[in-house]
Amino acid sequence: MAPYIVSTSPHLKNTETISKVMRDVLIALAPAAIAAVYFFGLPALWLMLVSIASAIAAEFISEKIMKRDVTISDGSAAITGLLLAMVCPPGIPLWIIAIGAAVSIVLVKQVFGGLGYNPFNPALAGRAILMASWPVAMTTWIMPFDAITTATPLAIAKFNLPQSLPSYWNMFIGNRAGSLGETSAAALLLGAVYLLYKKQISWHIPVSFIASVGLLSGIMGKDPLFNILAGGLLLGAFFMATDMVTSPMTGKGKIIFGGGCGILTVLIRYKGGFPEGVCYSILIFNMLTPLIDKYTMPQKFGKVQ
Repeated sequence: MAPYIVSTSPHLKNTETISKVMRDVLIALAPAAIAAVYFFGLPALWLMLVSIASAIAAEFISEKIMKRDVTISDGSAAITGLLLAMVCPPGIPLWIIAIGAAVSIVLVKQVFGGLGYNPFNPALAGRAILMASWPVAMTTWIMPFDAITTATPLAIAKFNLPQSLPSYWNMFIGNRAGSLGETSAAALLLGAVYLLYKKQISWHIPVSFIASVGLLSGIMGKDPLFNILAGGLLLGAFFMATDMVTSPMTGKGKIIFGGGCGILTVLIRYKGGFPEGVCYSILIFNMLTPLIDKYTMPQKFGKVQ
């Protein structure tokens, strides 16, 4: 007779694996990656490849040193490397992106215990560290095709620079300055539709994030559509803030998380010292995720308040 295994509930089975989730994210990021190569040329491809390779190497070496199972086959390190490249300027030196990828994996992920234990989104934390370490390289932007140094649309608007703002259409297709993977709203939305279709993300965080940015910017007398298209909002809302490890678990918690990120993004953009606030708003709310979960998780059956 087969032995019975006694364990605590819930007794749920799911065919989803980390590898499948990462594969879907990679597929969803493919349109933005292709758009980046189209607009910024082969240097963009090298930037992504070096970042991915550095992240995988850092994970392999750190897990060997820490005597853990090697998990590079699950694809999470590759996704971290790709996302880091996508939130960096197209012209950043390759050695800087390699350091950033290694830092993202080792300091932000492996030091805390590996995948599932990191309190911050590794790619965004890596970007924040690079921003503090090499601010000039991380704020040097180029225009697509001609590689002329210029300012991002948000910087032009914030500091009243003597440059013309790109049209809504150019911001939608990606013909404007910005981080590698954030410029093409069309490519990002295409990937977002895929993630929603595959149910790898839910609508709660992206919708509340984008809606709060549009609403608050309108209240402050700014152009809502410009604020949605001009920066890294779409990349952050669909691919960064929805990270299942660092975001709340309940629908209510996700809405609070996304709305808070949106409000903080606009406040940083117009009341802070940076023209963009998506990265820091998500990192700050990553810290608040345990607190949000604490107050939005359903009560256990029979528990007395």
